[in-house]
Amino acid sequence: MPRRTASGIILPVRLTPKAQEDQIAGVEEFDGAPVLRMRVRALPAEGRANAALTKLVARWLDVPPSTVTIAQGGKSRLKRVMVEGDAGALAEALAARLAALAE
Repeated sequence: MPRRTASGIILPVRLTPKAQEDQIAGVEEFDGAPVLRMRVRALPAEGRANAALTKLVARWLDVPPSTVTIAQGGKSRLKRVMVEGDAGALAEALAARLAALAE
């Protein structure tokens, strides 16, 4: 699911703002492709939901928040989230987190 780049990985995310809690809800199919389903409590106004999303991804993958940015879809529910760093290590961390979600 993640796409590796020279500077890290890009994650496809479907974001739901105004949720009861910040959480990674799993993986779902969207237009025939797997995407991470994430929920945040923040409102989608003034970039609050995007900021909450980047913090959630950083915490989930145990990386500094400054390495996580919205690469595409800033005003859409479907986003591409860029996580900078060693693509191999990030992909391994993501695989481990996804396996834990599936249990």
